[in-house]
Amino acid sequence: MASPQVESHAQLHIFFLPYLAVGKMIPIMHMARLFASRGVKSSVVTTPGNVGSFAGNPEIDVLTIKFPSEEAGLPQGCENAETLTFPDMLPNFFKALDLLQHPFENLVQTHHPNCLVVDELFSWANASANKFRIPCLGFSGISYFSQCIIHNLLRYQPFKGVSSDSETFLVPGLPDEIRLTKSELSPFEKREGPKALMDLVDKIDEAKKGRYGIIINSFYELEPAYADYFGKEMGIKHWHIGPLSRYFASDDNTGRESSIDVSSCIKWLDEKQPESVVYVCFGSFSKKMRAAQLHEIAIALEALGQNFIFVVKEDNDDWVPHGLEERVHGQGLIIRGWAPQNQILNHSSVGGFLTHCGWNSLMEGVSAGLPLMTWPLLAEQFYNEKLITHVLKIGIEVGAKNWIGKEGDYKDVAIIGSQHILKAMKFVMVGEQGRDMRKRAKEFKELTRKAMVEGGSSYSDLNALIDDLKSYNV
Repeated sequence: MASPQVESHAQLHIFFLPYLAVGKMIPIMHMARLFASRGVKSSVVTTPGNVGSFAGNPEIDVLTIKFPSEEAGLPQGCENAETLTFPDMLPNFFKALDLLQHPFENLVQTHHPNCLVVDELFSWANASANKFRIPCLGFSGISYFSQCIIHNLLRYQPFKGVSSDSETFLVPGLPDEIRLTKSELSPFEKREGPKALMDLVDKIDEAKKGRYGIIINSFYELEPAYADYFGKEMGIKHWHIGPLSRYFASDDNTGRESSIDVSSCIKWLDEKQPESVVYVCFGSFSKKMRAAQLHEIAIALEALGQNFIFVVKEDNDDWVPHGLEERVHGQGLIIRGWAPQNQILNHSSVGGFLTHCGWNSLMEGVSAGLPLMTWPLLAEQFYNEKLITHVLKIGIEVGAKNWIGKEGDYKDVAIIGSQHILKAMKFVMVGEQGRDMRKRAKEFKELTRKAMVEGGSSYSDLNALIDDLKSYNV
């Protein structure tokens, strides 16, 4: 089949295919908008149940394909990873993703895009791109640093020589001395998951090698040694064009309705002193946090005596200390549900961010120039924590040492006491010891700005990628 060539006067057209989870869809949406701002026709392909995540962004097209719930053995309406009610539904969900290949190819045949940009979990996308003789780019939602750690963990398996889950070991071959424990590793790196999932991981890893290249949501100045190491070790083309969220910090339409009126939230922040508010949010994982742990965080926030915003799940208040909201009236704001995070983090009254270390949230915190209190939960978040605390030195660990459990329910994880949480908050928000950390964090805000403007590393890499795709020939 002939490749849709791009003449010098023609408009480049890219299909974007995100994984069906909010944390994956938001950066793809930002990326599609970014390419559109450079004159590229951007089409996001998703399912009817996920269209809302891309609504309100007229510069991008949204195309839909039916999600095969029934064929994959899933309940009707289960179109998003966050709607999976049981861990054993995950293989069915991935089966459904595989079944998207045929309807996706029908769209490609109809609309003739010049390139595919897909989440790395869609291992079949290479075959689709080859069928239509167009390039397929992978999108990685994690840092260079974490990808290098994962690569070396799988390559060297240094954890095999330790005697316990809490014993530290060195990850060999990296630009810095990075130590981890087995309790901080994903089951995939330890090769401890079900065989079906291990086979899936191997298939995804193999697909990476066949891609035209990979797009990274980062910027060179943040992790230069690891961007260089990645390029040298992986042997694949890569472009860093982030932080994607920063391009739209003042116009961040994620398709999710905030649980608080945004203008009211900003007005509340306007009334506070500069850098006096600590922001606490665990992203979509807030809904899984145990009431006892939320209770300890609330006690620490009250004891800190600073202004705060605490984002929590919306279904119950069992965790709230008796009389807390009356005692902190005007000083604390509890948001139940979804918060306008980008706008909050970029407000001048916010002085610190307690985060679960998801890469999207870290990118938002770093680009806002905030020192961080790190509390990883799962996935590559423990690796991200090492980047923030050990390499960049713009954050302090709260004390999380274990994954939240194979089922993501926290049942095997010890509660972190309020005194440990308070210690980290004091260090970042009021302690003299945190002065250098706060200064370094602000320096990264400026580095972020420079990376994004004309001549900057991310600006230039995006231009280079667009030029590469325009000149692509089979």
